[in-house]
Amino acid sequence: MRKSISPARFAALFTLLSANQAWAQQASQPSLGAGILQMLLGLGGVLVLLVGSLWLLKRLTAVRGPGAGMMRVVAATAVGGRERVVIVEVGSTWLVLGVAPGRVSPLAEIPRQTLPETPQGNSQPAAEWLQRFIPRR
Repeated sequence: MRKSISPARFAALFTLLSANQAWAQQASQPSLGAGILQMLLGLGGVLVLLVGSLWLLKRLTAVRGPGAGMMRVVAATAVGGRERVVIVEVGSTWLVLGVAPGRVSPLAEIPRQTLPETPQGNSQPAAEWLQRFIPRR
């Protein structure tokens, strides 16, 4: 024998399924405000990750220990498209280095000196000063 479903039970089940289907359609179509909020939260999360990564990178690559302040670039000037002459202060001496892509060549080693007072943006006196110390080949 087969049990039959009563008409009242069938109507209740049909109403329940119809309500569930209507709820599923509403849930699959979010409102405009919810979409914008989700986009802004995602953008904020990405920005927080970016700032945190940059801060961590800065902390990890910082020079530490007793030699942290032992070296600094005193002056640099371009002598070609990708070539530069750089003066690096190491302790009480200055190293004049030729820097090219993939290569650093020592040009001269001179004792530490005081820099001439020149206005910012005027590189001509610095170029003349460098020419006195670079040996001609």
